[in-house]
Amino acid sequence: MTISVAILGATGYTGGELVRLLSRHEAVRIAYVSSERYAGKPLRHAFPHLTSAPDLICQPLGELTEMEKVEVAFCALPHVASMKEVPKLLAHSIRVIDLSADFRLHDAHTYQEWYGAAHLAPELLPEAVYGLPELHRNTIPTARLVANPGCYPTSVLLALAPLLQGRWIDPNRIVIDSKSGVSGAGRAANQDALFTEVAAGFRAYKVVGHRHTPEMEQELSALAGSDVTVRFVPHLLPQSRGILSTCHLQPYAVRSQSEWYETMQSFYQREPFVRVLEPGQWPATSQVQGSNFCHIGITVDPRTGWLTVLSVIDNLVKGAAGQAVQNMNLLFGLAETSGLEQLPLFP
Repeated sequence: MTISVAILGATGYTGGELVRLLSRHEAVRIAYVSSERYAGKPLRHAFPHLTSAPDLICQPLGELTEMEKVEVAFCALPHVASMKEVPKLLAHSIRVIDLSADFRLHDAHTYQEWYGAAHLAPELLPEAVYGLPELHRNTIPTARLVANPGCYPTSVLLALAPLLQGRWIDPNRIVIDSKSGVSGAGRAANQDALFTEVAAGFRAYKVVGHRHTPEMEQELSALAGSDVTVRFVPHLLPQSRGILSTCHLQPYAVRSQSEWYETMQSFYQREPFVRVLEPGQWPATSQVQGSNFCHIGITVDPRTGWLTVLSVIDNLVKGAAGQAVQNMNLLFGLAETSGLEQLPLFP
């Protein structure tokens, strides 16, 4: 089997990760890449380090005639821009994995409230499958449209899913403290992401009202079976990649450290990309850099009784492009780990 794929927005950070992963995937042929900034130029001009990438010419977004033989499109476009293109792709029987936020939220009014724009394709929201394989593996294979999760929500949902689904924690007392590398801000010019602004420093941003909040609450509420409201504060790390989320939780029961570990380990024991670290070990972003793994650590504070769960991912891989490839593998009946094992950061 050879899957013909398109990457829309191929020269952003997420698009570049898709190129890196898919160019070494044995079952994939990259047939089309789009970029407005690099239109008419070879893809290698955008990413000289991707030496294994095919020698493709970047195309501006336009007519779909050049994509007639494409089976699946990875939409790595900005929010709003994505929802303009996805209906066209679906109308041409091209399956879509959308990496923007445009199809993650089930409710169009919620989308407009948090993203400041009216949704242009609300009729597609009910059929979009939220693409977190660890939670929605059974519904992804038959989807036409997969909404790839955000990076912060991926780290948080994997940390909390076993505890909320098992009714182990109070859903009304969840505090999430997350830190991300600068690549999470995207590749466009942004003063706050300049080297001189972030080097040798550390700061919070969007302390109230980060756009990933409703996405987290939507999925956490589904796990809990009731409405969940979280307190979420993101921070900017002086590094290029990686997310570390620290979740503070109040449990319903008094349990030992080993019992909490067993709960997490039992939930994820068959998951190829989630590793629960043994008691006393703590995850670090350096451990997952360039990979599709999520590492999780859990501890209980005997003085306060609160739980702390720590989760790390590479925001560009498990938080974006790697998860998208994982979803593609499910769509086409491939081994879920295909193209994602032992990933080199710079092939």
